[in-house]
Amino acid sequence: MPNPYRPAVLLPSLLLVLATPVAVWWLVGDVTSGDARRLAAEGVALDHTVRPVSLGATGDRIVGVLACVAAAVALGVLVRGTVVRRLDARWWAVLAPLVVAGALVGYAARVLTAGVIGANIGAGLIVLVGGPVLAVLLVVAAVAAWRLRPR
Repeated sequence: MPNPYRPAVLLPSLLLVLATPVAVWWLVGDVTSGDARRLAAEGVALDHTVRPVSLGATGDRIVGVLACVAAAVALGVLVRGTVVRRLDARWWAVLAPLVVAGALVGYAARVLTAGVIGANIGAGLIVLVGGPVLAVLLVVAAVAAWRLRPR
């Protein structure tokens, strides 16, 4: 079995898992509703479940594009590594749930930071539904990694 802890496999794996939430966060964009944006333009202060962090329009764009490129390159390296047998295909059972969990985190970050007037119902739903889904994805990845551990 190929060693999944070699830098040629481990670094792209980490890069993919860490870049995915940032890439999804940037690709989704601000989910503040049109009505809330209109009211904000009129001077009404928007409520936020979590105050959004921004590097400015240009900084966010740079970080988002870099995350998308990093995730795409890492995915390509890992797929190629699987094809040429540097990465055991069974490790995708660990990577796939982690990537999906990262995508969920990126989307949840956008929902939690959306500007609203009053209550952010989406934030409550993402916590109630997304939290357990995230937990299941992490448990699935942990169990798959445990089953593939070297003996």
